[in-house]
Amino acid sequence: MFEIEYAEGVAEDLRELRAHERRRILDTIETHLRFEPTVQTQNRKILVGLIPPWEYVEPIWELRTDEYRVFYDVDEDSRRVIIRAIRQNPPYRTTEEIL
Repeated sequence: MFEIEYAEGVAEDLRELRAHERRRILDTIETHLRFEPTVQTQNRKILVGLIPPWEYVEPIWELRTDEYRVFYDVDEDSRRVIIRAIRQNPPYRTTEEIL
């Protein structure tokens, strides 16, 4: 089992969301990242070549939950998932544009 931690800026990302969106995203994080955060699925993938504007441990991962994207990295040695950002993904925007 992995411990889930939230980077400093994520609290602000969450405050900007409606309560039901925030709850859905937090539930999705718990469901999908607690046990196998490094297994690629239809909604979870590695972002190759992305250089995000925050501190991170490679590789950067993305978890899709409806129109939102959760960006995270994983420290396998300490069994931690670090949520770095949560962003809404408007139509026709690239990952770089929403960061």
